[in-house]
Amino acid sequence: MAQSKHRSDGTDDGRFRLDQIVRGRREQLAGIGFALPYLVIATGFLFGPLLLGLFMSLHEWDPVFPAQSEFIGLENYRILLNDPRFWQALRNTIYFVVLTVPTIVALSLLLALGVNREIKGQWLLRTIFFSPYVLTVAVIGLLWSDLFSASGLITHYIPVDTGNWLISSTLAMPAIMLATVWWSLAFNFVVLLAARQNVSDRLYEAAKLDGASSWRMMWDITIPQMKNPLIFVVITTFVNSFQVFGQPFIMTQGGPSFSTTTIVLYLYNTAFSTGDFGYAAAVGYVLFMILIAVSATNFYILGGDTS
Repeated sequence: MAQSKHRSDGTDDGRFRLDQIVRGRREQLAGIGFALPYLVIATGFLFGPLLLGLFMSLHEWDPVFPAQSEFIGLENYRILLNDPRFWQALRNTIYFVVLTVPTIVALSLLLALGVNREIKGQWLLRTIFFSPYVLTVAVIGLLWSDLFSASGLITHYIPVDTGNWLISSTLAMPAIMLATVWWSLAFNFVVLLAARQNVSDRLYEAAKLDGASSWRMMWDITIPQMKNPLIFVVITTFVNSFQVFGQPFIMTQGGPSFSTTTIVLYLYNTAFSTGDFGYAAAVGYVLFMILIAVSATNFYILGGDTS
């Protein structure tokens, strides 16, 4: 009887395990089914153009008759490496990144920490800080172009020799930076504010009992607890700044004297002004590799352990 019961228990265990395997397979199939529409869309609208761009960069591309495009291998990349205009656009882009990224990250963090305090009108401050983000880049560009013009408000209080910030090769890029910072703070502010509100108040209460100062609590509690959102904010800000296009396109058209032409704006002008789509695709792929390197470097420096 004992042996029969043991066999019965073994059979039940086997059926239970089989049911678990079947249930697991069904859940996997259900997950694949839910993800399949996205994968199809991503393949068609992301990976498809990505591969097409690589294909175009290896050709002297004819946009009217693509079948007549001539394969030239890596010639576009060789020309790019010896193109002083490309290197100037890259330097302009790096200058813009250096101006904007630390400023945006630092200010958005300070605003998030400040608004998180229990103060009157907190909801109004959040609304004010986030409101610029709902505007389009065209509105931002036109608005700030007017502010920096010869009769603009900023030029009235901070006059310049040229009479207009945007026609000065020295001041045009900082002017674009100010417009970008004002516009881009909102998204990072919301992300960091949500991250700060997820930090447990018990940690601060325990630190106060130990006599920790506000500065010490920020560095030992706030910043470490907000590590993952901070990494996200820094990387996305770097990527967005490297891809800046709308602001210089609207505010300066890349001038004066090419001083505000960024890589994406140079890519656009190469493709749609000169019609050299193959070379523009090569510029785009170089930018793609730069963005991968920048993202990986930031992730490594800020800490790969995001657990």
